Amino acid sequence: MKEQEIRINPPASISFDLTELWANRELLYFFTWRDLKVKYKQTYLGILWAVLQPLLLMAIFYFVLFKTFKVSVGMSYPIYTFTGLILWGFFSAGITHSSESLISSAAIIRKIYFPRLLIPLASVLTAFIDFLIAFVLLAIILIILRQPVRWEAVYYFPAAILLAFISSLGIGSLLAALNVKYRDFRYLLPFGMQVLFFSSQVVYSIHSIEPEWLRWLLFCNPLNGALELFYAPLRGGIIDVTGVAISGGVALILLTIGFMYFKKTEAYFADLI
Repeated sequence: MKEQEIRINPPASISFDLTELWANRELLYFFTWRDLKVKYKQTYLGILWAVLQPLLLMAIFYFVLFKTFKVSVGMSYPIYTFTGLILWGFFSAGITHSSESLISSAAIIRKIYFPRLLIPLASVLTAFIDFLIAFVLLAIILIILRQPVRWEAVYYFPAAILLAFISSLGIGSLLAALNVKYRDFRYLLPFGMQVLFFSSQVVYSIHSIEPEWLRWLLFCNPLNGALELFYAPLRGGIIDVTGVAISGGVALILLTIGFMYFKKTEAYFADLI
C-alpha cells in the first residue's frame, strides 16, 4: 500500500500567530537549552565565560582608553565600561547567533514544520541568559564599590533590556532570513558588528559628541538608546529623551521589517537551506 504523504504548510497570514508561538513554547525551551549546551560544550569554564569576556574587555579599555587618552564618562570608567559591555554582549550575541541559527538548524527545518521564528528567538534568549549572569556580577560590583544608584530610576534597567532585546531580535531575524538565500551576509556581519560597536556609547559617552545632530544620528543605532537607559540609574537618572525616542523608533521599525521579511520567506527555508 502506498504511504499517504501529509504536507504541513505554514500559516498564510503575513502576521505572526502569537498563539502558535505560545503553543510551541516547549520547543522554544528545547532550542534555547540546546544552544546553551552547544555554546559551552567542551569548555572548562563553561558559562563563566559570560562574565569573563566583559571583564577582560573592560581591563583592556581601561588601560588603553582611560589611562592613555583620559576618556571622561562622568562616573567610574571601569563600572561604565563593564555596564556597557554586558548589554553590548547581549545585543551582539543575539544578532550574531540568530543570523546563523537557521543554517545550523537545517536538518530539523527540512523534516518538520514549526514556527521558524522559534529558532532565532531561542538564540536571542540564549544571549539573554548569559546577560542575566553578567548582570548579577554587575550588581555585586556595584555593592562592593559602593557605586551610587538612583533607586527611583531603577525601572530604566528593564526598559533598556527590552529595547536591546527588540533590537537584537529584529536585526537577527532579518539576517537569519537573508542568510538562508544570500550567504554573503555572513561575511558582512563581522564588519557590521564592528560599526555598531564603535558607534555605541560602550567605551565613551555619547554626551561628549558634538554637534547635537551627530548625537541624534548615533541614536539611530538602537543600542545607544538602550545604553542611555541602562546607564541612567548610575548617573543620576538623567537620559536624553529625544535620543531614546529615536532609538526606540528605529528598534520597532527593524523588528517590523525583520518579522515581515522572515514571514514572507519562511515557506522557502526548507528548499533553500
